[in-house]
Amino acid sequence: MKVNKITTGHKIGDKEVFAVELVNDKGTLVSIFNYGTIINKFVVTNKAGVQQDIVLGFDNFSSYVDKEYLKNYPYLGAVIGRYANRIRKGEFVVDGADYQLAKNNGEDCLHGGLEGFDKKVWDITSTSEAPHASVTFQHFSLDGEENFPGDLAVQLKFELTNNDELILSYQADTDEATPINLTHHSYFNLSTTGDKIGKHIHQMNASSYLEQDENFVVTGNLLPVKDSIHDFTVARTIEENWDKVAGYDQSYVLDKTYGELTLASKTTETNSGLSLLVYSTEPVAHFYTAKHLSVKNGKNGKEYGEFDAFCVETQHHPNAVNIPHFPNTVLEPEEVYTQTTIYKVIAN
Repeated sequence: MKVNKITTGHKIGDKEVFAVELVNDKGTLVSIFNYGTIINKFVVTNKAGVQQDIVLGFDNFSSYVDKEYLKNYPYLGAVIGRYANRIRKGEFVVDGADYQLAKNNGEDCLHGGLEGFDKKVWDITSTSEAPHASVTFQHFSLDGEENFPGDLAVQLKFELTNNDELILSYQADTDEATPINLTHHSYFNLSTTGDKIGKHIHQMNASSYLEQDENFVVTGNLLPVKDSIHDFTVARTIEENWDKVAGYDQSYVLDKTYGELTLASKTTETNSGLSLLVYSTEPVAHFYTAKHLSVKNGKNGKEYGEFDAFCVETQHHPNAVNIPHFPNTVLEPEEVYTQTTIYKVIAN
C-alpha cells in the first residue's frame, strides 16, 4: 500500500491544490484532488491484464477550473454538497425560517448552488498506508454558505483496499439545523476503447423510482419500475429499453433496509471483463447516462459527449427537504451525519 501526495502547482485563494494517490498491492491506483475531492484517476487491471482508467476527467488540474469547461459544467468526479440533486425552486423551510438558494438550474437549485463543495479546496487532515491506503479530507462550510444555515463540518475519507474497493466514508456535524444530502459524481466507462456505454450491462436493485417534473425535480410520488423502461431488476444492456434521445437521468429507491450497507448496482462491460459494483448505506441511487455531457480536451485529448459515461450517485431522496413523507435530510446539532459508499471493481 502506498500514498503519494503530489502538488499540482496551483493555488486557489490561499490554499494549495494537491493530488493524493492511493495505490494498493495489486497496482490499482486512485488519484484524488483536494479541490472538490475530485476522483481524477481510477486505474484498474482488466481481464486481459491491461491497466485502464475507468473514470472520465482531465490530464491536468488546470482543466477542471477552465472557464470553457465551467460553462457547461458536468461536475466530473467531484463531491456534491451541501445538497445533491435538485431542490424545487431553491426553497425550503427549517425550524420555521424560510431559505432561498441560488436558482442555478432553471428555476431550481442544483447540487448545492453556485459554489458547492465541488468548488472548495478541502483540507487534507490525514493519510495512512495501513491497513489500507487512505486519505481524509475536511471542509468547514460556514453558516450562510450558499445561504444554507449553520456551520457544517464535513469529513470525507477515501480508502483503497487490496480487493479493489474504493470506500467513501462521509461524516458531518452542525451547530444549527440544516439540510444535507451528499454524494459523489464520478463518470464511469468500463470499455477498453471508451465506446458509448449503451452496451454496458446494468442491474439496479430497485423496484421503484421517483417521479420527476419536466426539470427533473422529484415530485414526491413513487412509481414501480415493472413494465417500464426503468426496470433494471434483471441485468440488461443500458440501451435495451432506453429513450434514445434522453437516456437515463433517474432516481431509484433501493430495495433495502434503511441505513444498511447493501449492493445498489452492478455494471459490466464484456470486452474488458470489468464490473463496477456500488454498495451504499444510502436509500437512493441516481442513475445518469450523461445526456448533457459536452467536454473538450479530456484525457488524452478525447472529447466527451452524450452517453460516453454513466454515474451512480448514491444519496438520500432528492428534494426531500420539501417532501415530509420522504426520509429526513435535516441534520440537527445533536446528530452526526454518516454515509458509506463503496465502488468495487472486479475483472473476469
